[in-house]
Amino acid sequence: MPTDQSEETFYLHYNFPPFSTGEARPLRGTSRREVGHGNLAQRALKKVMPSDCPYTVRIVSEILESNGSSSMASVCAGSLALMDAGINIKSNVSGIAMGLITEGDKYAVLSDILGDEDHLGDMDFKVTGTKDGITACQMDIKIKGLKYDILVEALSQAKNGRLDILNKLDETINNPNDSVKAHAPKMVNLEISKDFIGLVIGPGGKNIQELQKDTETTIVINEKDEIGVIEILGVDQEKINYAIDRIKNLVFEPVIDEVYNVKVIKILDFGAVVEFVPGKEALLHVSEIAWERVNDVNEYLKIGDQIEIKYLGIDPRTKKSKISRKVLLEKKS
Repeated sequence: MPTDQSEETFYLHYNFPPFSTGEARPLRGTSRREVGHGNLAQRALKKVMPSDCPYTVRIVSEILESNGSSSMASVCAGSLALMDAGINIKSNVSGIAMGLITEGDKYAVLSDILGDEDHLGDMDFKVTGTKDGITACQMDIKIKGLKYDILVEALSQAKNGRLDILNKLDETINNPNDSVKAHAPKMVNLEISKDFIGLVIGPGGKNIQELQKDTETTIVINEKDEIGVIEILGVDQEKINYAIDRIKNLVFEPVIDEVYNVKVIKILDFGAVVEFVPGKEALLHVSEIAWERVNDVNEYLKIGDQIEIKYLGIDPRTKKSKISRKVLLEKKS
């Protein structure tokens, strides 16, 4: 018989070895308890996972000792782990287990029940959620039915307990870290005009192969809706940033009438060569350096100077970029 198959991008694996409760029995695969508790914790945290998360995320909860609700502990620890890992979850999630002791018409609702209270009590009611509401719940009862008033009281008491635990979680970390861990794989997307795709790839893939080798990244380019989508995958953030800068330099095109801060890289008799970004140069003609007549460029500019220029477009006569420094200076009368 074929089994159901599906894909998930978020997993929580809950391991509950016998020694965590003082038991001595062989390990023979995942127990029903582990499956149930793991599914509950996974449902609780999945509700706050971002829809645009580019990763497949796996949380592993290793229970080393248990005398209470280890599944609720997994939710709280899992929430902190996601925040610390830089996953942009909406908020922390806390959980608490509620118990019930009944005797005739008398009853008592217990919060954060221990092992004996779970074993001897009449209800095990687990509730997880954020400040905005419940994300998951699960109830096991050993009595026939549950009065509505008791359920309302249990939910109200659980809310108070959850919020108290949530405050403790928020005191530890209440916003996801700005980036994933240094050893975690990273994915960055860039969009460029489809006209530049060939330039980034280079003849026979030369440019992209050199870039991947120099930055130890994997670069994938796809065309989508007249746009080139570049995906950069790597581990070292500095090398990824270097790859991004290299690609941006390749596709850089100045905009007419925009002002740019450029670097002087060469002095000539008839002007100076300036650099917008590495690999993108233009000639600042001697007539565009200042309003007065410039006889010696060295009196106005030096190699390494950072100056502001205005991009005027393509010169119809030379078919090259035309830039000016003097239009940004005050004209002397």
